[in-house]
Amino acid sequence: MKAKELSNEYLHSGHGCCPGCAMPIVLRTVFHALGEQTIAVITAGCFGTISGTFPVSPIKLAAYNTPFPSAGAAGSGVRAALDIKGDTKTTVVTIAGDGGTFDIGIQALSAAAERNDDYIYICYDNEAYMNTGIQRSSATPWGAWTTTTPAANLKNQPKKDIVQIMVAHRVPYVATASIAYPEDLMRKMKKAKETRGFKFIYAFSPCPVGWRFSAELTIRLARLAVQTKIFPLYEVENGERYTLNVEPEGIPAGEYLKPQGRFAFLKEGDLERIQENVDREWKRLMNRMESQMLG
Repeated sequence: MKAKELSNEYLHSGHGCCPGCAMPIVLRTVFHALGEQTIAVITAGCFGTISGTFPVSPIKLAAYNTPFPSAGAAGSGVRAALDIKGDTKTTVVTIAGDGGTFDIGIQALSAAAERNDDYIYICYDNEAYMNTGIQRSSATPWGAWTTTTPAANLKNQPKKDIVQIMVAHRVPYVATASIAYPEDLMRKMKKAKETRGFKFIYAFSPCPVGWRFSAELTIRLARLAVQTKIFPLYEVENGERYTLNVEPEGIPAGEYLKPQGRFAFLKEGDLERIQENVDREWKRLMNRMESQMLG
């Protein structure tokens, strides 16, 4: 990132995030890309907790905290109020975790996307309800330990494909992003800011506490998620134009899984099953990209 882009800080130190948390790195980059003329709509979750601790806040942008289910609706409301005032310059960004996006907030999110409301929705995905005790969400991957999927009863359902759900709404812009590739994240945020209509940014957010890994491994795991093809970096425009942003090395999935204590209870054959699923999902993504070229 250029020095000019980092000259103003909109997320200050002294917040209450855990050591090694990826979420403030995601949002620091997001705020740099969007700039001062931004209103952040923040739902309950990890960021909602650290951003609204009375009487101080680490956010140096206008912000509105809203209940868990209503992030999508609140973003629409703030955008509508600005439009009524004739303010087309201010960017509205809604920020929610996987619980507030995949599960509790999906109704309001879908409605905003269907209306093509003109704002950015960011989901930082740490793959469980981390703020309330590491309970599983529909973003929790198959085979993962959480406090509600203990060792004797690990998560036995696949992770919900939120990207394809949003692509199916045919919104102008959907993209995945990772803190391990900050220039890519910055570019996508600027593109989202310049695009009219609804934009969905899906950011990978490793959690040392919930995933049971040492805090200094956050960036390494974020990079491995991309390089193992578990979390591909790509963007989709208008529900049909796919672009792959980083070509993965194809590192075995086990290299990503082994440092994480949440996968310590996998049984014989489970690692192979996970690898097969990763390969199958990657093939589906490649088929979509090939189809658009043939079409």
